[in-house]
Amino acid sequence: MAILGIGADIVRIPRVFAFLQRRGPEKLAHRILSDVEVVHWDASRSGSEIKLEDAQFLAVRWALKEAAYKALYPNYRPTWKDLTYYPLGAMKLGSKPVLSFKYQQDLSFHCSVTHDGDYVFATVVVEK
Repeated sequence: MAILGIGADIVRIPRVFAFLQRRGPEKLAHRILSDVEVVHWDASRSGSEIKLEDAQFLAVRWALKEAAYKALYPNYRPTWKDLTYYPLGAMKLGSKPVLSFKYQQDLSFHCSVTHDGDYVFATVVVEK
């Protein structure tokens, strides 16, 4: 396999939190999350109060999808909903985080995401 691209992105969580307070969490969530992620989003929310965890949930996915877009462009131009993030252990016990692209099965994604304090940082390497 050859490396198709490498992407990185950083997102400030308080910025996402402020956006959620101004516009409501559902608007951003349904704009950037895939169908699978919306199910996890709905399951993680309780009540109408916006929590810091909500902003972090969306910030992680925003950063990973932006990094993936940078790694894929100009060969592919995915939409937000074409990419799905499965966090650590979501696929099977002890599994790494996984990023999948809805329409390209011949690509291999390697992703890493970290959050500390106010920031989420993501990197994605795509192989073909």
